[in-house]
Amino acid sequence: MTHLLHIDASAVASGSVSRDVAETFRDAWEGTVTYRDLGARPIPHLTAAGISARFAPAADHDAEQATAAFLQDGLARELEEADTYLFAVPMYNYGAPSTFKAWLDQVMIPGRTFGMTPADSPVAGRPATLVLSRGGAYGPGTPKEGWDFVDPYLRKILTEVFGLDLRVITAELTLADSNPAMAPLREAAAASQAAAHTAARDHARKLSARALV
Repeated sequence: MTHLLHIDASAVASGSVSRDVAETFRDAWEGTVTYRDLGARPIPHLTAAGISARFAPAADHDAEQATAAFLQDGLARELEEADTYLFAVPMYNYGAPSTFKAWLDQVMIPGRTFGMTPADSPVAGRPATLVLSRGGAYGPGTPKEGWDFVDPYLRKILTEVFGLDLRVITAELTLADSNPAMAPLREAAAASQAAAHTAARDHARKLSARALV
């Protein structure tokens, strides 16, 4: 049975578009799941002890290094033991939430979870779905074109560091319902979210069916 690692990064417990689209994926998913809610239970940021612990034998670790290494090992094992991934990441201030960056910093362990090329990662080639949500529109020709620092960054990390087989699903204009200035965009926002839910459902079914072959 396929094992999914699902990570939600939204700080909002309800009403989060990224969470809702990820839930649609989960509803169509068939397999086991390891779930991390970084909004409800953020993990610590990488510290000097965590960095130095990676380059020192475990027998030489002090108490702080041992604690940091234990956290990193547990998170890395979650990544390694899953064979499919679901990351739900909203845009905050044009970037990814710091909670998700903290998770990445903890699991990006040179020589273990990634190497010199994408093929060197033990998770290379595994399917991953990245659900993105953003309050406005950032595509070509929009006023904020070039201000999306979530999509290009995470695509680069997930495909060229971890070597994952990535599918990106994006819902945009998510602030249209709450921002009066965006009222003319509400129809487009609804269409974007509906398309994201459909894509999430269809992709989850596709991955589940592939695992059963």
